[in-house]
Amino acid sequence: MSDTMPLVLLLAGGVGSRLNVLVQTRAKPAVPFAGLYRIIDFSMSNIMSAGFPTVGVLTQYKPLSLMRHIGTGEAWDLTGRRRGAKILPPRTGSRDSDWYKGTADAVRQNMDFIRSHPTKEIMLLSGDHIYRMDLNDMLDFHRRKQADVTIGMMIAPRELLHMFGTAITDGEGKIVEWEEKPKKPRSDLASMGIYVFDTEYLLEVLTKNREEVDFGHHIIPRAIEKDRVFAYPFQGYWRDVGTIQAYWEAHMDLLGDEPVISPEAWGIRPNVEASSPLADRCPVRFQAGSRVENSMIAAGCIIEGEVVRSVLSPGVRIGPGAKVKDAILFDDCIVEEGAVVDLAILDKRVRVGRGAVVGRGEDKKTPNREFPKHLYTGITLIGKGSVIPAQTIIGRNCVVNPYRQPADFPGQEIGTGETV
Repeated sequence: MSDTMPLVLLLAGGVGSRLNVLVQTRAKPAVPFAGLYRIIDFSMSNIMSAGFPTVGVLTQYKPLSLMRHIGTGEAWDLTGRRRGAKILPPRTGSRDSDWYKGTADAVRQNMDFIRSHPTKEIMLLSGDHIYRMDLNDMLDFHRRKQADVTIGMMIAPRELLHMFGTAITDGEGKIVEWEEKPKKPRSDLASMGIYVFDTEYLLEVLTKNREEVDFGHHIIPRAIEKDRVFAYPFQGYWRDVGTIQAYWEAHMDLLGDEPVISPEAWGIRPNVEASSPLADRCPVRFQAGSRVENSMIAAGCIIEGEVVRSVLSPGVRIGPGAKVKDAILFDDCIVEEGAVVDLAILDKRVRVGRGAVVGRGEDKKTPNREFPKHLYTGITLIGKGSVIPAQTIIGRNCVVNPYRQPADFPGQEIGTGETV
């Protein structure tokens, strides 16, 4: 472990609009993951494992669920006289322009927090990634290279590089060229949105160039031109779950005989007291005639039907003759007798009526008409608290907004690509 600990700033204010109804009622980092966790738990647990004592969580969009979840930081051992997790909302005035304009602007608005916690380095993390990382190793790399800035980077598939900052490095790992979200990338080395800055260097840059509001678009390209910016090579599992497809795929990575994501083995810690206390949940009950294959089932679930290749959060009930396949169900969902849920994500407390079908049809390529860039692979989304009427058929790439009741449905069949 490093001799002196950095101050950590956790950027958790993004809208995350591509997650559609999953972020209508909560911040993106507060979206549930793997039954027991929220996305931000991965970054918080990496901080805990590194032994870093202080983290400022920069919030903005729908922060209440995130604030409740983080609490005092006790779930991640971040309490004590010299330890803590502090929520840092925007310094909002009367105008929208007072809100954070970008990642660098968010840090700039909290320079007083940085100065009140003097450290040699600042580590910036994102609150919306699924990964396990030895943050001390990255810090040591930064110090060995005597870098002004170190960026966590990994090799990514070329078809995804348009979503990231990319870098070209020399033989020492120093970044010599940078492209932000390139249409025709010249490198397969992608930024993970994880940075180490020398504190004084960062404060000087943010003070001097106040019009520069984003790290990837503004701060990093300028730094590469004249300062020591290095790429820290990361080779483990990391996924930005900012799209419905990536979010679903990450859940499927939890399953199988040798899953590539293992939150328990990674030491990822949830805040089980914040939302659905596991102490209040009974053990899972598998009733006679039930069948479960290659799935993750949380405490408090009652399974009477069939569950295949799915992730069920606490308190889910699958009725007799019901079938759930390739699906993600949040807390306390109910799938009634004879209903089918196929390739879908159900937010909390959704009820699928008797004999209803969520996800029917061979056509998985016709996108959602209202959100064609969100849903285009067949996944159907059901918003929090909605009730699907009995015998209703819902196609592929559909969206049912939160809290919809039977009277809100235009008929007993919702075609592929439609929104309720």
